[in-house]
Amino acid sequence: MKPFTYERATSAAEAASAAAGRKGAKFIAGGTNLLDLMKLEIEAPVHLIDVNGTGLDKMEETDEGGLRIGALVSNTALASDIRVRRDYGVLTRAIVAGASGQLRNKATTGGNLLQRTRCSYFYDTNQSCNKRKPGSGCAAKGGYSRQLGIVGVSDACIATYPGDMAVALRVLDAVVETMKPDGTTRAIPIGEFHKLWGDTPHIETALEPGEIITAVTLPKPLGGTHIYHKVRDRRSYAFALVSVAAVLDENGKGRVAVGGIAPRPWRVEAADAALPDVRAAAQALTQGASPTDQNAFKIALVERTLAGVMAKARGEAA
Repeated sequence: MKPFTYERATSAAEAASAAAGRKGAKFIAGGTNLLDLMKLEIEAPVHLIDVNGTGLDKMEETDEGGLRIGALVSNTALASDIRVRRDYGVLTRAIVAGASGQLRNKATTGGNLLQRTRCSYFYDTNQSCNKRKPGSGCAAKGGYSRQLGIVGVSDACIATYPGDMAVALRVLDAVVETMKPDGTTRAIPIGEFHKLWGDTPHIETALEPGEIITAVTLPKPLGGTHIYHKVRDRRSYAFALVSVAAVLDENGKGRVAVGGIAPRPWRVEAADAALPDVRAAAQALTQGASPTDQNAFKIALVERTLAGVMAKARGEAA
């Protein structure tokens, strides 16, 4: 790990201002992903701004009937909150499907959105990776790609966004609230927060330099049946090959988002419109897919996982 300096911020405005004034600065809260990347020298911030004292750890109901979740609310606190369990069950189920209890105790809502891909070539500094070193190439293309993306990828990068929580936030149409160094704020729809790779896979989110996540807002509850189903190579503590977050009514109509296949939680309007026709919805979700020989199975797996989710919604599966 390379040397760095450190300070504690007491407000979001102070943190954003500090980041703007120091090139190479990074925010740190739970540190569950950033510290690993620093140890491997994939991330080498010259200055860390500890945001744990900024007071962004509250949850409150909004005037619109939704829920505002502070960026520092831990994954454990979020998943166990009675309002979330009652009204946004897909979010609780997605969070519990990820990581371990110890990590969920430290991981935060804001940090979870910013976790970086688990592509093995990104983590291996001996390999070329346009995400880690722009312009160096993509060793994953032609390499081991079983876990990697099939839609929304590019010639520059075929990595996936790894998280579970954001897949549920996408199906719920959450909004990410931020503050810039000049004190202005933004509300970014979750569907626009994570970028497609294109030619610049190192630019992963809509955040500008120094901009800090302050909260995530959920709209008023949708009702319906909330399901999160994650398919992975082992039962626990593994990232998704394919995951499906769904909110469905009694007729099987509703909305779905898919994880494990793209640079961001993947939701397609045509797929929502096609429900409850599983095959048509799956075809819409994988339209334009460009898989490798090793991960082409994900196209069929999306349909099978969605079929399982629909069966569960009908009470036909555990």
